[in-house]
Amino acid sequence: MAMLQEIDYGTPAVTNQAGIDHAGADQAGIDQARIDEAVAGQASVTLTIDGREITVPEGTSIMRASMHAGIKVPRLCATDSLQSFGSCRLCLVQIEGRNGTPASCTTPVAPGMAVHTVSDTLRRLRRGVMELYISDHPLDCLTCGANGNCELQDAAGEVGLRDVRYGYDGENHLSAPIDASNPYFNFDPARCIVCSRCVRACEEVQGTFALTIQGRGFDSKVAASADEPFLTSECVSCGACVQACPTATLIEKSVVEMGQPEHSVVTTCAYCGVGCSFKAEMRGDQVVRMVPWKDGKANHGHSCVKGRFAWGYAQHKDRILAPMIRDRISDPWRKVSWDVAIQRVASEFKRIQAKAGKDSIGVITSSRCTDEETYLVQKLARAAFGNNNTDTCARVCHSPTGYGLGKTFGTSAGTQDFDSVEQSDVIIVIGANPTDGHPVFASRMKQRLRQGAKLIVIDPRRIDLVRTPHVAASYHLALRPGTNVAMLTALAHVIVTEGLAARDFIAERCETDAYADWAAFVSEPRHSPEALQATTGVPADQVRGAARLFATGGNGAIYYGLGVTEHSQGSTAVMAIANLAMATGNIGRRGVGVNPLRGQNNVQGSCDMGSFPHELPGYRHVGDPVVRSIYEAEWGVPIDPEPGLRIPNMLDAAVDGSFLGLYVQGEDIAQSDPDTQHVTAGLSAMECVVVHDLFLNETANYAHVFLPGATFLEKDGTFINAERRINRVRKVMEPRAGLGDWEVTQAIANAMGYPMHYNHPSEIMDEIARTTPTFAGVSYDRLEQGSVQWPCNDAMPDGTPIMHVDHFVRGKGNFVITEYIATDEKVGPRFPLLLTTGRILSQYNVGAQTRRTANVVWHAEDLLEIHPHDAEERGVKHGDWVRLRSRAGETTLRATVTERVAPGVVYTTFHHPVTQANVVTTEFSDWATNCPEYKVTAVQVSPSNGPSDWQVEYQAMSAENRRIEPVPAGE
Repeated sequence: MAMLQEIDYGTPAVTNQAGIDHAGADQAGIDQARIDEAVAGQASVTLTIDGREITVPEGTSIMRASMHAGIKVPRLCATDSLQSFGSCRLCLVQIEGRNGTPASCTTPVAPGMAVHTVSDTLRRLRRGVMELYISDHPLDCLTCGANGNCELQDAAGEVGLRDVRYGYDGENHLSAPIDASNPYFNFDPARCIVCSRCVRACEEVQGTFALTIQGRGFDSKVAASADEPFLTSECVSCGACVQACPTATLIEKSVVEMGQPEHSVVTTCAYCGVGCSFKAEMRGDQVVRMVPWKDGKANHGHSCVKGRFAWGYAQHKDRILAPMIRDRISDPWRKVSWDVAIQRVASEFKRIQAKAGKDSIGVITSSRCTDEETYLVQKLARAAFGNNNTDTCARVCHSPTGYGLGKTFGTSAGTQDFDSVEQSDVIIVIGANPTDGHPVFASRMKQRLRQGAKLIVIDPRRIDLVRTPHVAASYHLALRPGTNVAMLTALAHVIVTEGLAARDFIAERCETDAYADWAAFVSEPRHSPEALQATTGVPADQVRGAARLFATGGNGAIYYGLGVTEHSQGSTAVMAIANLAMATGNIGRRGVGVNPLRGQNNVQGSCDMGSFPHELPGYRHVGDPVVRSIYEAEWGVPIDPEPGLRIPNMLDAAVDGSFLGLYVQGEDIAQSDPDTQHVTAGLSAMECVVVHDLFLNETANYAHVFLPGATFLEKDGTFINAERRINRVRKVMEPRAGLGDWEVTQAIANAMGYPMHYNHPSEIMDEIARTTPTFAGVSYDRLEQGSVQWPCNDAMPDGTPIMHVDHFVRGKGNFVITEYIATDEKVGPRFPLLLTTGRILSQYNVGAQTRRTANVVWHAEDLLEIHPHDAEERGVKHGDWVRLRSRAGETTLRATVTERVAPGVVYTTFHHPVTQANVVTTEFSDWATNCPEYKVTAVQVSPSNGPSDWQVEYQAMSAENRRIEPVPAGE
């Protein structure tokens, strides 16, 4: 029973008094609640266990029923996150009227059953089993890294083992060498009891199938891939195997080095938009390990290599911990006090405004900072600066989502929670690479696909989901970059002309006139798969097959990413996706929906908080006098009714001499934004650039003030993930630089003469709730009870997992005509290839965090993927240096010859500043939102001898611009 999988099969994990997950502890109370809920919804069974009468749902295992009664049965192979297995033979029980001693974890209850979990026979059998384990196990408990948190150690005590009759002189595995190849954990086969928990976690939770049990009998052992070292195997280092291991066989190197943690704090990961909950397990103020929290509603106890292990950047030597100033960007940095730095920012900004007008300065908010911090930065611009010059990196990636879904559905966010995928029957993944960009959600999706759901991948590149262990896409529509709108229209053409549209849904839930116009538009012969085949490059029969599958296959869900939004027609493509969902009736219930996969941890929140120059928090236009009046009353100042400048406009105005000051919190536009030469020209022209960040990034090369930031481990606040879930971020240590990011922004406002007086981020959230209807029910007290998904207000006090259930936010769904207009970026004789960009699992965004962790072992440099045909034509071999040139610029990097990309298409990542991939991207952008067209750049590739001259010069310039004057003796 699917529902019962949420109830512990075996040993539960709980928080002990020190706050640490301990698999040997009891959690009968939580199981009681889960089982009581289950009993209410299905047939129940009454039985007795050790003389106690108990009622549980039909199909419950004896082990689980025992837990319900508060009776603990010894176990090793059972765990709450995996299906029952029955291999360890410790959980044996006796059942009256039956022969033998079955495993309680795999034996279901039956009416009237009488079970005994304790007897002389069971004690003897369990002790004998434990003797066999211990006879082939190191007896160094006092010096073992798992001492104090070892299930084998606990189980030996539970069964009363005092000696081992077999001795320790026989054949054993104690000399098996340790595999320490993975930078984050050790694999010590000498300690392995072959319980298969790691193997099952890799299969059931992660879905990579990288581990297996090799050999039989005494020769059985855990092997990674074809008995390779973990580092070079198919293991993706998600940590599921480490978390599942009951001994020290798989153990974090940090635990071995630092010892067992003694307290923990639940917080939220600061990487991608999945928003995983973690327990930061600590010794004092030092993080020992990050353990995915099984009660986290976004991740349910799973994690990826970044969230699980790549947190060491918080202690990296490159981190700047003192404010710094300089008069010119060619000068070395001088360390100063916070007061001096804040006064420099305020005096320079006031000087610039007095000289060039109130609109001459602005801010950029960050999708890596908390909601509260982002809210204050946009408030700084509007209330202290007196303008709406606020923008965010979220516009550079997902602003077409806001525009497109706002026009069609009435709200600019995804429609589902992540759990919804468990009810999906057909899944479209378009312009996204979940296994690399959103790996924890990808594991959930793969679970559903292995259960029988169908998959359609629309992507120029053969992402892993096209074919991965036990998962294969029914269709991979490998379209030509830039033709998303044409492809989506062709799919719609098939659905409408073949009579596959959901007529009843459309009549009840949508604007019928708009549908009629749209249906006539997509039905035109020019939009057929056959007519568009030359445009998209996808065979018409494949398009027709995919359209029929999506329209007739049951619950259809669409997940998309930056491969949809980062185009000149990004907003058009989002509306085309929404049209497709409405036309098939796939909105407003579980298993369906339109779901943008957000790239960074708080992309959703930075948009929600009013970071755009034309919108106040909650996506309300600054031109609306009613909305402005709310903030004018709250903030005590008038709000400019005219939209401010977006980042490209700021840079244009800087080159023109009218925009001279910028406060950048947690962003690196010199590396992440397109057309790098234009970005750096704009930054160079400004008189005061303030960078507020952890490290001296590429933008800091052009800064006059550097304000040290705080990591997520040093913050209180909230992040909002891709499913609109508001998750608490909790401080596990004090800010190493002395101030939290919100305190820095507040200090700048006060120094400029606008008063801000918050004592804690919770007070900022209270203000957000007072002024933003979708957050009216949100408070830290409410979030302590569990995360919620906005809207959360009087109408939906517990949040809104599924949007548009009975009606769309705008009332009726709106079909929009989506005419395909080819990008102005064209291939030709000089630039015959199309470059598209993306991410890789081990790295994150511009790499500022992950490059300062051991993750570089998997991805030490950006590489250019090129098809064998294109490589051969150019004399390029695997691993060669190549020059990548566009009409905007050029760079050099190494080539990877692969068939993952089609002929005519090349692909690279943008994680390393030495590559500066955005040197070659152009100024083209989405027609509605200015979202840059990262995904389509006409390029040429040619052999090279190594890094180009400009790259060498740039590295030298960066080193020069990062010089820091030594602090005089005695200061």
